[in-house]
Amino acid sequence: MQSSPPIRPSAAPRELLAAGTRRHQPTARLAPLTQPTPRELTEALRRAAEELGLPRLGVTDTSPLEADEGRVLNWLGAGRAAEMSYLGDGGTSTYSPRAHPRSLLAEARSVVVVAVGYSPPQENRGPAQPVEAPSVLRGVVAAYARGTDYHHVVKDRLLLLADALADLLGRSVLARACVDSAPLLERALAVRAGLGFVAKNTMLLTPGHGSYFVLGELLVDVELETTHDSVVADGCGRCRACLDACPTEAFPAPHVLDAGKCVSYLTIELGGEVPRELRAGVGPRVFGCDVCQSVCPYNQTAYKKPSDFEFAPKPHLDVVELEKLLFLGSAGYRTLIRGTALKRTHRAQLCRNAAIALGNSGLPEAIEPLRRAVGQHPLELCRSHAAWGLGRLGFDFGLDSAREALRAARTHRDPAVREEVRIWCGDA
Repeated sequence: MQSSPPIRPSAAPRELLAAGTRRHQPTARLAPLTQPTPRELTEALRRAAEELGLPRLGVTDTSPLEADEGRVLNWLGAGRAAEMSYLGDGGTSTYSPRAHPRSLLAEARSVVVVAVGYSPPQENRGPAQPVEAPSVLRGVVAAYARGTDYHHVVKDRLLLLADALADLLGRSVLARACVDSAPLLERALAVRAGLGFVAKNTMLLTPGHGSYFVLGELLVDVELETTHDSVVADGCGRCRACLDACPTEAFPAPHVLDAGKCVSYLTIELGGEVPRELRAGVGPRVFGCDVCQSVCPYNQTAYKKPSDFEFAPKPHLDVVELEKLLFLGSAGYRTLIRGTALKRTHRAQLCRNAAIALGNSGLPEAIEPLRRAVGQHPLELCRSHAAWGLGRLGFDFGLDSAREALRAARTHRDPAVREEVRIWCGDA
């Protein structure tokens, strides 16, 4: 098991730098190399990365990702980003800053790309860890989000890696660490750096490791040897397991994701009502989705894949009680999201997601919490989705008491609740 880095990244300097950029000074933790070649420097950096808990590392240059730029512009132009307008990043119909690494750091000469593994969902953890029978009212959080927030973990290690690079050179290094939040085509850079290939589900996939890992990038003003010669060929072949398994049919074609239909988008990014026609496909999921990864043959191996200790599932996220999530208060919300990637969602979204998951459970135990939510929940968004949940239980799963509870809300004060009654019950 890897040990936590015992030191913190060097403090940001007082000089005026672009947002997110730091100048890293030598710390004397590593002995400097004597006139190292780019290859020697890359190999020394790789060894330092392993010590810092960054086991997979590739290097690419800062040239534009022209082919990928065309694909992302076409994707945006087709409206596949749904309401995520920020993905345009102020670009144009012919230019996306995400495809140009130097738009984040003009002085950059190399991009270091790292991959850190996380624990797969319970059903994919191998025969040594048997699957427990799920509780009747449990929700599911995507595997990557069950541990410590990867944004902080990976970014801190990248900053330490920049410190190590300054040590190896014996001079200051200008660097910018990026983990998911910066406008950068991360997977395209990872492909060019030789870390894997983009699968049909648009996830980065590495033979022997699968796709259960998160990415991070370090832009530096240092010339390193690139690892372009280790680029991994597309290995999907004719397989379309991920495309066929998607519960909301979010893949109109291989390598194309319609984000507006993706369960991860619906449960994390979308702030308002989940489209009614997609709610059943959300299933028990309350934050993200692992379906397209879980069915991938590259992830179906008997041996345990490497995962970082920081991403070990926290008990309260490995087992999410839907009734508690449905009635989550402000204090409980702060406790739930503290130190995790769940801070990406607001409390209302999580309560809404719980209402959908309860409706999709098909179980009579879900009726009472949904009935109470329709009548008493302080958030209108959750009341209307709870009414939908009662309709799903009553009419799709045939639970008489759920139909009765929904009909009792015919004169509800909320128009959205009354509309759900009308849609499910008609005039009956």
